[in-house]
Amino acid sequence: MSSALGPPSAALRPREDRATADRVALSAATARGARSRTEEVRAWLTERRRAHVFEVTRIPFAELRQWRFEEGTGNLVHRSGRFFTVEGMHVVESDGPFGDGPYQEWQQPVVRQPEVGVLGILAKEFDGVLHFLMQAKMEPGNPNLLQLSPTVQATRSNYTRAHRGTDVKLIDQFLRPAPDRVLVDVLQSEQGSWFYRKSNRNMIVETVDDVPELDDFRWLTLGQIAELLHEDDLVNMNARTVLSCVQYPDTSPGALLSDAQLLSWFTGERSRHDIRVERVPLASVRGWKQGVESIEHEDGRYFKVVAVSVRAGNREVVDWDQPLLEPVGLGVSAFLVREFEGVPHVLVHARAEGGFLDTVELAPTVQCTPGNHAHLTPEHRPPFLDTVLDARPERIRYEAVHSEEGGRFLNARSRYLLVDADDVPLAPPPGYTWATPGQLRTLTRHGHYLNVEARTLLACVNATAARPRGGQ
Repeated sequence: MSSALGPPSAALRPREDRATADRVALSAATARGARSRTEEVRAWLTERRRAHVFEVTRIPFAELRQWRFEEGTGNLVHRSGRFFTVEGMHVVESDGPFGDGPYQEWQQPVVRQPEVGVLGILAKEFDGVLHFLMQAKMEPGNPNLLQLSPTVQATRSNYTRAHRGTDVKLIDQFLRPAPDRVLVDVLQSEQGSWFYRKSNRNMIVETVDDVPELDDFRWLTLGQIAELLHEDDLVNMNARTVLSCVQYPDTSPGALLSDAQLLSWFTGERSRHDIRVERVPLASVRGWKQGVESIEHEDGRYFKVVAVSVRAGNREVVDWDQPLLEPVGLGVSAFLVREFEGVPHVLVHARAEGGFLDTVELAPTVQCTPGNHAHLTPEHRPPFLDTVLDARPERIRYEAVHSEEGGRFLNARSRYLLVDADDVPLAPPPGYTWATPGQLRTLTRHGHYLNVEARTLLACVNATAARPRGGQ
């Protein structure tokens, strides 16, 4: 006799895979890989840069061959109707970005890309240790062009070959993976300030099969990747967001807030924000001006929309052109860190951004481009910004400059920091609360809880755990 839940012989599985968490911990503790030494990775990346032709040239909008300004709306669209569009976004936020601030309503250009991409890392055991297959991948917006990337990072238009280029290597490992081989699979958001409701599928899939030895790919342990995360512009954003979702063992004895209390606080933050977002024609966006080579804010702040022509010898398509968003200035993203009864906590911010799918996501304590706020009075500047900018070197647990998504943004870079803040009160201002890294890792199992900047910092927290301060 069968039941509604399945036949009597159906085998139950453990709800938590503690063995995998232990394997993750072993990989994080392994600084010498079975396939590559870490110092060889740096040389390999340099060699791959020399092995291919990489050229990115700024061009006027009129020289775009595959893109055009749509008649009527002025939206910047691809001639195939695929990939993405640059449109306008009108946002009304009742609280303002930082409380009752001056920017309660604004309009801006935004990238709209409704299709879900795949960010996938292939995992495999060598000598009993999990290794992860990383790719040396060129993106036109990266300042150094080629960085360490996931095994696969591809939009649906890419892997369905809308560009009529070659196949995306190893994509089949992620489109229909065997359920018992999936270590991570979750939809995560991208920048809500620059994207309109953009999500990507973050995946880690384990294989026991032989994988071709390709020149642009290397197997690395989590310990090796952690070491590389301490260097500027080396591990790209897509790799960082996938790695942030890895489930490490959580050995902390507790937290200031229970998991239920943290979720209740976050739900309350989502409920109290009233954000109304409307897509509008790019041609009608107020406060922005279009020139021959860029669309930019009238005050010269925030970002520009520009156009580039690209040649890349190791991509599915070897030459193309496209628009990119170019931020004005170096960003800062930082967690303030404080220990309570010996347990590290980070100060998270329930941050509203116009492009989020659901009002707010958990963000770093500070996330901004300081130059965009230099004209504001102190009470209207982002809270804790001066605490981060004025931090003494001995209070900085981690610091590196990382590039943001190089496929849509040009020279978008942020200074990522973890800063000791013993003087920050136990009861922070509204919109902020303390959480442990273990609690944040639990939340990355679910989509749209941590924003992409917070996920980068979580990957950096994991890197500092793998390499304690003062050690190598």
